[in-house]
Amino acid sequence: MKPSLSWDAQVALMTGRGLAIDDEAVCAEFLAATNYYRFSGYARYFQKAPHLGDDDFRSGTTFDEIRAVYDADEALRTALVEPLARVEIMLRSHVARVIADEHGPYGRYLEQDFYTDVGDREPTVESCLRDIERSRDRHILRYKGVGGDRADFSELPVWSAVEAWSFGTLSKVIERGGGGSLADSIATSIGVAKAGFAYRVRALVYLRNRCAHHSRLWHHSVIDAGPTPNNVRKKAKREAGQFEPRSVLDVIASFDDMAARGGVADPLLPTLAAEHDRASEFMQGLAKPQSPRDHARDTPR
Repeated sequence: MKPSLSWDAQVALMTGRGLAIDDEAVCAEFLAATNYYRFSGYARYFQKAPHLGDDDFRSGTTFDEIRAVYDADEALRTALVEPLARVEIMLRSHVARVIADEHGPYGRYLEQDFYTDVGDREPTVESCLRDIERSRDRHILRYKGVGGDRADFSELPVWSAVEAWSFGTLSKVIERGGGGSLADSIATSIGVAKAGFAYRVRALVYLRNRCAHHSRLWHHSVIDAGPTPNNVRKKAKREAGQFEPRSVLDVIASFDDMAARGGVADPLLPTLAAEHDRASEFMQGLAKPQSPRDHARDTPR
């Protein structure tokens, strides 16, 4: 079992592994505010072969170099929070409008056969009802009967219900609602491509959750990434250089397209490309995510 180390001891551990640290007191303060384990998620990409137990840093690696990547990643998460929130709210609005117009504002959206569910996953309507029952907002509470009888929710209008749903539940409704037709209708309402729209929304949920939990975006492959339209990808690559499917840059390109067509936020990718050289360590980690194993193999030592 690994021993618990003081912040000064953590600094000594890294210097012993060959990391150049100009000001050890500043480094210790950073670790106290950040957590060594979180920082090590970035540091592993600068070590020789951590997957083989060789935690020594590549020659010439500095603490400032790693911290610059960490700070850039933190700044990106912060920059994403507000526009992601705007897109989420915009999606709630379009979901409510499309359901109300095409299926009626009451009752139908809380019927199990409204959704095309897959396998043994929780029925979508159960996710909807759980979020509604959990709400303590007055616009929801007024529709609850004694004990919160679910039957009373048949009179809850969909434009109130969408405000109680988590982003994850909203994504499920988009993907499975209307017998599978809801996603196309909402994409049309917003003015974006129908193909893969539900999966693009799912990727935004995933990205929002990583930002909300302060999780690393650099060198992270987005498992739930949807198919970014080819025209959107081509435009984004002219701005930021080449990037791979499922990369964070790919999801940001998809997000920018949705935000712009929904008229709720300015594109983020051009600002990101202007602030960071496309060949920089940070941008490459966003464009071509790798594991520390692959990065160690591909990087000269």
